[in-house]
Amino acid sequence: MLDYRQKRLGLEPISGSNLDPLRDNLDALEFRKVVCKGLFDEKKSIYVGPRSRSISGITENGYYIITPLMSIPNNPESVQSPVLVNRGWVPRSWRDKSVEVSQDDERQSSPASSSAEDNERSSWWRFWSKKPKVNEEQVPPITPLEVVGVVRGSEKPSIFVPANDPSSRQWFYVDVPAIAGACGLPENTIYMEDINEDVNPSSPYPVPKDINTLIRSSVMPQDHLNYTLTWYVCFM
Repeated sequence: MLDYRQKRLGLEPISGSNLDPLRDNLDALEFRKVVCKGLFDEKKSIYVGPRSRSISGITENGYYIITPLMSIPNNPESVQSPVLVNRGWVPRSWRDKSVEVSQDDERQSSPASSSAEDNERSSWWRFWSKKPKVNEEQVPPITPLEVVGVVRGSEKPSIFVPANDPSSRQWFYVDVPAIAGACGLPENTIYMEDINEDVNPSSPYPVPKDINTLIRSSVMPQDHLNYTLTWYVCFM
């Protein structure tokens, strides 16, 4: 299994613009490196966790943030269909802030708020109707983001992990079809984990996954040997 993963990760990366024909055969994609270009839809980000992270011996709880990478119209280099990207680990404050923003958006979209907005629109209609048209040539071109990642599948939770509750935005493990559905995307949406090592010191979060963690299994062969020696000593 370890040899299989290493060989897959060593293959030439696939361009994100060529993913669509392979979408229905995820087994052929898992553990393959992919280079995707597009734009993140931040409002549809989902937080999976809590997941702990040890920094200098101090354990801090946080979450994995998963965001849809959307295609850019008329850009042949961008992904042709949305891709779910696990951008890495973020502190708990990121999720707390996201919840606050979502609650504010829900309050603003209430009937009372909508009525107030309609009245305001009516009052300023004459002003806005005279707003000059924007020349398309004046609109700056969209610069796509480039994401280097590895295609993965859903996680297999243990019996101790609670069930996901999409209605309350509680995600305890990665269920790709369910997360895709919550984002309004098809169930066969491709999911990848960001492994970009070029982290900006001024903006360290999200922290992408270390590619070595993708090779490891939950219990490595060396761990089995250590367990065997430990139990042998205990019963001597």
